[in-house]
Amino acid sequence: MNFIGAKPEVVLKSVFGYDSFRLLQKEIISNVLAKKDTLAIMPTGGGKSLCYQIPALIFEGLTVVVSPLISLMQDQVAALNAAGVNAVFLNSTVEWEDYKDSMNSIRRGETKIVYVAPETLVTPKINDLLHDSRVTVSCITVDEAHCVSEWGHDFRPDYLEISALRNQFKDAVFLALTATATLSVREDIIKNLRLQNPAVLVSSFDRPNIYLDVRQKNHNALDQVVECIKRHTDESGIIYCFSKRQVDELTEQLDSLGYSVLNYHAGLTDEVRADHQTKFIRDQVQIMVATLAFGMGIDKPNVRFVIHYDMPKSLEQYYQEIGRAGRDGLPSEALLLYSAGDIRKIRYFFEEAADKTRCENLLQGMLSYATGRTCRRKLLLSYFGETFKGKNERCCDLCDAGPIPEMDMTIPCQKIMSCIIRTGSRFGAAYVIDVLLGSRVKRILENGHNMLSTWGIGRELDKNQWHEVVNLLIEKNFITKYGDYNILLLTNDGLAALKNRDKITLPFNMPKTKASTTNDLRAGETFTPKYHASVGSAGGIMFPKPEKKKSAWSQVSSQQNAPKEGFVLHKKEVDFGDDAEAKRIQTDLKKWRRRKAEEMNVPPYVIFGDRTLNDISAKKPRTEAALFDVNGLGEKKVEKFGMDILQIVGEE
Repeated sequence: MNFIGAKPEVVLKSVFGYDSFRLLQKEIISNVLAKKDTLAIMPTGGGKSLCYQIPALIFEGLTVVVSPLISLMQDQVAALNAAGVNAVFLNSTVEWEDYKDSMNSIRRGETKIVYVAPETLVTPKINDLLHDSRVTVSCITVDEAHCVSEWGHDFRPDYLEISALRNQFKDAVFLALTATATLSVREDIIKNLRLQNPAVLVSSFDRPNIYLDVRQKNHNALDQVVECIKRHTDESGIIYCFSKRQVDELTEQLDSLGYSVLNYHAGLTDEVRADHQTKFIRDQVQIMVATLAFGMGIDKPNVRFVIHYDMPKSLEQYYQEIGRAGRDGLPSEALLLYSAGDIRKIRYFFEEAADKTRCENLLQGMLSYATGRTCRRKLLLSYFGETFKGKNERCCDLCDAGPIPEMDMTIPCQKIMSCIIRTGSRFGAAYVIDVLLGSRVKRILENGHNMLSTWGIGRELDKNQWHEVVNLLIEKNFITKYGDYNILLLTNDGLAALKNRDKITLPFNMPKTKASTTNDLRAGETFTPKYHASVGSAGGIMFPKPEKKKSAWSQVSSQQNAPKEGFVLHKKEVDFGDDAEAKRIQTDLKKWRRRKAEEMNVPPYVIFGDRTLNDISAKKPRTEAALFDVNGLGEKKVEKFGMDILQIVGEE
């Protein structure tokens, strides 16, 4: 069927089988169809691919998709072909005869979408193909666009070559897509791709179907991993480790326990990595234990759990990796295990970094998330500049455990906010906290901040606890972060609270204290920042000192309980209740889907995903017309698989 000039809603239903758009899909597609360059930031699993696939079918010419991974190209092309869309990929894995056939198909105008790697894009063959007089390039889509930015967590120099296409194809619209991008990364994408007055559309970063669980790693972390796997029997999962050695060790341990598991890291040959990845994608193995080299671009919608065996180095990396769970929108879990040893390992590699300060700031963001004591979804979204507006009822381990009682934190809050002002509102949390703790590091001494009235007055809390206070004040909108270095600034609310000496309560577990004297302020000191009333003086605000202080690690550990039984996001299947027929259809469809996928040599989700499978089981369609009411079944799939589905549904 020819969709040139058709309405996006028609293509959405006829080809992909969906009744409505989600998130920002419709707005992005409208911009692309209007030939307006667009940068779209959408969460993993948010439906980014439809934002260029639908315009590609409506445009008369060719859509070029620049993608960083061969596996992603293969999966996308297989899924499009199954839906009746003529798409190809051109890379080093394609045999020359097939390569030529695909290029000729493009020249004849038969192919609507071509996927290429950034390295392939600049080769003479592709350059000649795209400039062939018979080929009209209508759209150039850059997937994983954060790779073009040196501020991004996965910078790839080859992406910088893409910008040359902007002048070569002036009539083509550019669409840049990514799941995570800070303000600086967005600016880099626009600049380095030479986007022309682009629309910048940022979707919600919230993934409400992912349960967020964080626990301190105990002496036998393997037990914690197995506990999570048992909640997801026969379901796909990814376990991320810091090192190749840890990957191999954990893989061996799980294998010895009888789990279906393989490893993936840079120490394996290309052939072994490709084989392991294919088996995981095609549900031939349940669990992949991997370094961060695995996962970007993996279009596998039925990953039900992601475990971080070690702490990631940044929240950007963490968010990208947990986004590989539940891409189909069904209940999934993200478990983070962390320890003080993880932090030492990460900081060790800072020595080789060009910008150690930025690395430390990224790590502190990760630490604030791991050691926080308020809703983790709120913490995660606030990091990306988004306010969580939904209900945080039982969406993470902390919400599941119930609220932490608020306590009077007025004095510590006054200290940190005053120190921000005293240091000129020019530094990030790590620096301000070092001043509070009385650090004599070179930078503080050079700036003369060891002479400030706030220097050394914060020793009642440790460094991790102070970071938590900062995080809680950000949630309360008393403090905000600015720029790539997360400079701390007081908001109007924060300035007012400081000036008026307002009482500030926070959900914080303060260690036991005893009364102290004003000597804690440094004897005889008068503390009167010009922006607000005095916070302390010889007249006597009492700053408490701890009698015996536990580390933030041990305090948080006591709160990390397993999710309560019956939590909705841990349910493995759609609850069909007493509907035995629906359960039978679901089981039989899974078996049929696996056999059909093996026949077609594609992953099972290319046939259709779990959401479609569950919808069929619930609706029990008996006619071909009824199949079109199933989520995810378009015309081509009904034509191709309809009779088999109806036969399975009709069996008694």
